[in-house]
Amino acid sequence: MEIIKQEHPEYRAQAAVLRRYSDLYAGGEQLKERAAEYLARRQKEPQDVYGERLSRVFYENYAGSIIDWYAATLFKREPVLNFEGEESRGRNYFSSFTEDCDMRGTSFAGMLQQQFVSALVHGKSYLLVDFPKATVQPLTRAQEDEYGLSRAYVVNYSAQDLVNWSVDEHGVYEWAVLRQVNPHRVLPDGRVAVETRWLYFDRETYRVYKSLKEGTGESEPELIDEGAHGLSGLHTVPLFELKVSEGLWLMNKAALLQLEHFNKSNALGYALSMGLFAMPVVYTERDWQQMVGESYYLQLGPQDRFGWTEPEGKVFQIAAQNLTRLQEEIYRICYLLHQSSGVHSSGFSQSGLSKQRDFSVTMEVLRAYGDVVKDYAKKILRTINAARADGLEIGVSGMDDFDIGEFSNDLGDAERLLQLGVESPTLKAEIFKKLAGKYLCDARQGVKDQINREIEASLFG
Repeated sequence: MEIIKQEHPEYRAQAAVLRRYSDLYAGGEQLKERAAEYLARRQKEPQDVYGERLSRVFYENYAGSIIDWYAATLFKREPVLNFEGEESRGRNYFSSFTEDCDMRGTSFAGMLQQQFVSALVHGKSYLLVDFPKATVQPLTRAQEDEYGLSRAYVVNYSAQDLVNWSVDEHGVYEWAVLRQVNPHRVLPDGRVAVETRWLYFDRETYRVYKSLKEGTGESEPELIDEGAHGLSGLHTVPLFELKVSEGLWLMNKAALLQLEHFNKSNALGYALSMGLFAMPVVYTERDWQQMVGESYYLQLGPQDRFGWTEPEGKVFQIAAQNLTRLQEEIYRICYLLHQSSGVHSSGFSQSGLSKQRDFSVTMEVLRAYGDVVKDYAKKILRTINAARADGLEIGVSGMDDFDIGEFSNDLGDAERLLQLGVESPTLKAEIFKKLAGKYLCDARQGVKDQINREIEASLFG
């Protein structure tokens, strides 16, 4: 129970940062609700003025768009999954698993994309692998399949959900605690309460706790379920981490610049709005008590003068230039300088060679992301394969071409390689399977597996 209630020191240190990164990624109303945490208040700024600025706050979300661009580009072609082995039961299962990996209709590639986005925002994300809980003990593997007990599924969690954990000397989880909060739980009697659930996993067992909070009162965590989890036979905690390096953690690189841009763009926007309402100025030595307005008149003495103030605009120009530079810097540190509109609007021009070099850097970053995702997918699929005892050989490839036109290059390279005359049926089979997998990346996994088997049959007999 103490493990359930406690929070890991690393989690406590990062909790506020992770929430901030979530707000900066989502933007919109989510950020506006907590705008007071991000919009800096000027020294001795009146509360009513600051409140007005908060009510008019806006956010130009470059970091979120950049992360979404990387995710969309990386997964433009789904990863190629190869399942080799004589066990048709296993191949049939994984064919259905790739189409629906969470029993909610989410494809495995779609789940990986969600995990990838979360990792770029929070630095890491998690997938929980488990099997349905048995209510009837099967006697054979056929009964296990019939009851659906062999149907492994995954559940995604973010870094904000993992609140406590312990690892061994190799960095492998010994146990982990996941916490989820539902602030709008409707009870059977119609009352609304805050429901908190804790999921505890160690190498062999799981436990689920629940508590309810109504008003100021909160119940103690209550054990509602326990037992052996689906990977207990492998003596493994069923939680898998997708983590990117510090250099590839995009939100961590861009967050401070995004906040600086947020504050300056809002300050400039508010100043420009106020500048539209010119302030009257009266130059006189007399006591001034007249009201000024469209339906009023002014009575001035012979030496009195009247005018309007308006900003000269120099500071506005400097602020606008600084905002453009901040925008360019956000794109630069995310390896996307060639996509920054600020580069073109500032009058900075690039040669064709320079643009190609910048784009090649982006491609290398995408390939690095692809390697991380492929290793993650292999680890999950191979663990499920081991838990089910299917005996398949599983490989994950692809995610290295990010321009649809590059397929013609792949085709040309393959054709030249085959023309070398190397008498290797294995080489030819691998070339054909790779080309087919890339060209038919959106096809069902069962179709891909069938094509691979037909390629092997045609070359090996």
